[in-house]
Amino acid sequence: MTELPKTFDPAEIESRWYAHWESKGLFRPERPGAEPFTIVNPPPNVTGSLHIGHALDNTLQDIVIRYERLRGKDALWVVGTDHAGIATQMVVERQLNAVGQKRTDFSRDDFVAKVWKWKAESGGAITRQLRRLGCSMDWANERFTMDEGFSKAVLKVFVELHKRGLLYRDKRLVNWDPHFRSAISDLEVETKEVKGGFWHFRYPLADGVKLANGADHIVVATTRPETMLADMAVAVHPEDPRYKDVIGKDILQPITGRRFKVVADDYADPELGSGAVKITPGHDFNDFEVGKRAGFKAADMLNMFDADANVIQSADGLIPDRFLGLHRFRRDGVDGARELVVAEMKALGLLVPYVTKNKEGEEIEADAEPRTIQTPFGDRSGVVIEPWLTDQWYVDAEKLSIAPMQAVRDGRIEIVPKTWEKTFFNWMENIQPWCVSRQLWWGHQIPAWYDEDGNPYVAESEEEAQALAGNKKLTRDPDVLDTWFSSALWPFGTLGWPEQTETLKRHYPNDLLISGFDILFFWDARMAMQGLEFMGDVPWRKLYLHGLVRAADGQKMSKSKGNVVDPLGLIDKFGADALRFFMSAMESQGRDVKMDEKRVEGYRNFATKLWNAARFLQSNGVTASTTHEAPHAEAPVNRWIIAETVATVQAIDTAMAELRFDAAANAIYHFVWDQFCDWYIELTKGSMDEETRAAAGWAFDQILVMLHPFMPFITEELWNLTGERESALIVARWPQALYAVDAQAQAEIDWLIRLISAMRTARTELNVPPGAKLRVIARDASEETRRRIDRQGAALARLGRVESLSFGAAVEGGAAQVVVDEATFILPLEGVIDIGAEQARLAKALASAEKERDSLSGRLSNPSFVERAKPEAVAKAREDHAEKAAEAERLRAALDRLA
Repeated sequence: MTELPKTFDPAEIESRWYAHWESKGLFRPERPGAEPFTIVNPPPNVTGSLHIGHALDNTLQDIVIRYERLRGKDALWVVGTDHAGIATQMVVERQLNAVGQKRTDFSRDDFVAKVWKWKAESGGAITRQLRRLGCSMDWANERFTMDEGFSKAVLKVFVELHKRGLLYRDKRLVNWDPHFRSAISDLEVETKEVKGGFWHFRYPLADGVKLANGADHIVVATTRPETMLADMAVAVHPEDPRYKDVIGKDILQPITGRRFKVVADDYADPELGSGAVKITPGHDFNDFEVGKRAGFKAADMLNMFDADANVIQSADGLIPDRFLGLHRFRRDGVDGARELVVAEMKALGLLVPYVTKNKEGEEIEADAEPRTIQTPFGDRSGVVIEPWLTDQWYVDAEKLSIAPMQAVRDGRIEIVPKTWEKTFFNWMENIQPWCVSRQLWWGHQIPAWYDEDGNPYVAESEEEAQALAGNKKLTRDPDVLDTWFSSALWPFGTLGWPEQTETLKRHYPNDLLISGFDILFFWDARMAMQGLEFMGDVPWRKLYLHGLVRAADGQKMSKSKGNVVDPLGLIDKFGADALRFFMSAMESQGRDVKMDEKRVEGYRNFATKLWNAARFLQSNGVTASTTHEAPHAEAPVNRWIIAETVATVQAIDTAMAELRFDAAANAIYHFVWDQFCDWYIELTKGSMDEETRAAAGWAFDQILVMLHPFMPFITEELWNLTGERESALIVARWPQALYAVDAQAQAEIDWLIRLISAMRTARTELNVPPGAKLRVIARDASEETRRRIDRQGAALARLGRVESLSFGAAVEGGAAQVVVDEATFILPLEGVIDIGAEQARLAKALASAEKERDSLSGRLSNPSFVERAKPEAVAKAREDHAEKAAEAERLRAALDRLA
């Protein structure tokens, strides 16, 4: 047994033990006959680096996998990375730009080769960072969404979905990123508040038609004047009396001269603006749906932008030449289509000015009403996203959603917390077609070939496509698949599918998926769709959704706010164990985690406490236990610690079964800190006989095993420094929870702890000098209490600073009184403290605390304060009130103790 150093160095321990675990294959020990347990990690982008959300998500997964491994299961944690189409292509393009090159200087194959080279040299930094966090993943079988086997799975799924009529090509609106010249997913769209305008325009009614009020026009309002060039209708509510007579009549659009109808649609809100809405189905998602209801086919909807968001001629040829080639917005000092449209409508007298008043009360006019507009931006490009009408490949998500919804309803998939089920069903029941094509070079190229007439032939190879097409000349679709399409196959594609491998048969379905709620639809639901479609079974039996990690004040972290926390910096400062324990202790189902560096530091102190406890045990001859079962014990304190250990095992098992990470972490924390380190060690000091050494060694071993999933590094180090072991802790045996609880011993030690704690509290509150030993008189003590005092007298005298303990009535003079169960314990204080001065001090402090409490209560009962003050000010007032109320209660109790 090696003597423990006075302090421990987390960095040195972490790097040493992780390398040992990985090199010895201990993350996936050979257990062919054991019950399988399987989880897959949400594959991080190959371009990524560890952020605080990754730290939470992967810590929770590692806790589960280490726990199940300790319980003897064949625990597999599938690991891999996502090829991250846009993100990776952007990284490599930036490298090319830095040396004066661009992607289009190369052939597609040459560019893709450069991306593969970048991945080999620089990609995957996040996998090294996951190791620093302590993630015990199956690195020996690491996967990549574009490795050969996985790519085979992706091709097969695409082709099969097409054969089954569940994948098709269609013209629809997409989120178009003009920078990348590609469609992007909703998850890659970031909505920001932008200062903009709300313009009002008069649209003349054609053929002399007038409204009921005699007006020959309809006023429409828009935040995007430039799209007027592709308007195809004006919508009004069917029950709006102002417009009933003109429904079906023609509008003459001023700039283009295009004639289109006034249509009736519930989308138009009579209470909003004029109640009339211009409809541009080719450039607005809501308008697209209105257009379909109005009878427009997607192929007939007008498009006025090219892939760079510059104006092009619409299909009807009515956009004036002066607009062609203009960008949609003002750029580089040159007016865009928006500015020209506004200027021309104003010149035609068709702009309705916005009238407001200046400081002097004089009316002033502006072209538009100032508005703050929720605007979509590409999260990587930083440019405004354009709803764009284009041909893309779509998956029939509506049909694929039926099976996952049924699986949740019948319990084959359990969503935890259950509150997320409502959100899941709401989205699935209103699901839209899933756009799976992207206009990139890096990714899984779509296995579709077109003949000269544009007819597609979908096959796993060009040879198969050519066989379908006959002698027709074919050209391959240049687009690639959305990365969510490939990652949707993760639970079975990583296990060898489409080959029917033994690993696939043994580990599918997975047992659990841990995921952030923010990718419930982008990844989780789509895995459920593909798993049920291709495997005929759910991808995982349980789905656990955790919240976000927020800044200490509850705000969402963002680089722009400067409140992003680097988990690697926290690991450098406090160690991975402390960060991991913070994440688990703060993970309460259904709630976000508020970042608190002080608490991380507190868990670093917890690790120090554990280390010091090990040093104390070692110095008293306590070594590793020789038995997995609890040792025999006679002394109540040893029977108590064994029972408390077993109770903690039971509490953790219950919490882990319910995925209550906070409950599991807090159970082991309070057992280690309170029962073992504070009380057991204190109660056994000076009385370390062989029985106590055996009980202490056994209990400490169980602590190391129970704590290992949360704090793997320090526990493995202590496991190996405190005795000879048959195996590393990572593959040890989980404690048994079979010991018969000794209720009598538990009650006795519980009584002793409550009595010592009460006496210590009284001494502190009454300013009794720490070194002073007091006489204690027990009144109304039962026979059981007398027997306990007899058995625990030595511990009571040492820890309670008791000079003598006798039985009798009250004493004359000032004394403190402590009541524990039926007995009152009297602590004479005459000559120890100045009773009168102490009463005066307590009374003064009590009055002050009550005054502040009542003042805060008055503020909080004032509706004006609660409704108008900042939320953080109200929260602070409530915290202060609770603090002062508790202080007043404590001081009142202390004053009452002075007999």
